[in-house]
Amino acid sequence: MHLAYPAVLAALLFCTGLYGVLARRNAILVLMSVELMLNAVNLNLVAFDVWLRDTLHAGQALTLFTIAIAAAEIGIGLAIVLMVYRNRGTSDVDRLRDTAEGHEPDPNTTGGSTADTTSTARPEVAA
Repeated sequence: MHLAYPAVLAALLFCTGLYGVLARRNAILVLMSVELMLNAVNLNLVAFDVWLRDTLHAGQALTLFTIAIAAAEIGIGLAIVLMVYRNRGTSDVDRLRDTAEGHEPDPNTTGGSTADTTSTARPEVAA
């Protein structure tokens, strides 16, 4: 078998995953796209291992390591996405830009509203 067939398939998988990472807004679809890219790398590792006829099978060993890393990544990634969804109510990546807890825009800045801010100010405590 020629090396070109798995290399082209891996390139197509990697490009599909890259498009998914760059174009998708749902965090779970972004994680699935990262998995596609890792599988493309695994396919290349195994194909080059067979093509080079490596006696130590380093490509296959690296593939197993990559699969273990991908499993850990998907487990931790899904846990983070589920917690963000529970707290924020959405898994849209564009809406999750500001992840600081309790961060509200300051109305006194130039980008804030021009509403009266005296009603929201804290009363000063006399010492």
